[in-house]
Amino acid sequence: MLIYHLIFENKSVKRDKNIARNILGFYYFWGEIMMEVSSLETKKSNGASKITNEDKSDVQLPIGYKPSADEEFMNPKQIEYFRQKLVRWRAELLDDANQTIANLSTENLHRPDQMDRAQIESNAALDLRTRDRERKLLQKIDSAMRRIEDGSYGYCEDTGEPISLSRLEARPIASLSLHAQELHERMERVHRDD
Repeated sequence: MLIYHLIFENKSVKRDKNIARNILGFYYFWGEIMMEVSSLETKKSNGASKITNEDKSDVQLPIGYKPSADEEFMNPKQIEYFRQKLVRWRAELLDDANQTIANLSTENLHRPDQMDRAQIESNAALDLRTRDRERKLLQKIDSAMRRIEDGSYGYCEDTGEPISLSRLEARPIASLSLHAQELHERMERVHRDD
């Protein structure tokens, strides 16, 4: 009901069809994510940890643990380290999405000054674009979590060779080794130019 009021009964938003479309698109794409945020909040209020996972492993990481090349590649500690990193990153993105919805719901678009209204709408459009990119990032995080579950995390999808720990540390959602990623990007450029 709040979404309907925000989009269709707010005359200033109604006049600007682009903003209305952006807001509708935002709510369409983030509907599932917000249901998950509410379930996380329910778990939190019931005393459960904010970062939960049904298939959480029994591996306990030492405080300050960082994967090293001296260890066996993708041993249980490394897998748990990256799983926790992905879960924390996902929770942060969901919290940001929740905050954006709260901000969009409470923003006052009834400003007498056209410049104020234009600035608010511009900021809202920028927030929506950012959240859309984060929505795509959440899909990649979920894909990485599935790779952890099936045991293929940390290995290149194209070549099957291990992805370097430094690359996984910098980009835990990486599914290609550095060499395979470079080849992939080169091929994209070649086909884009055609």
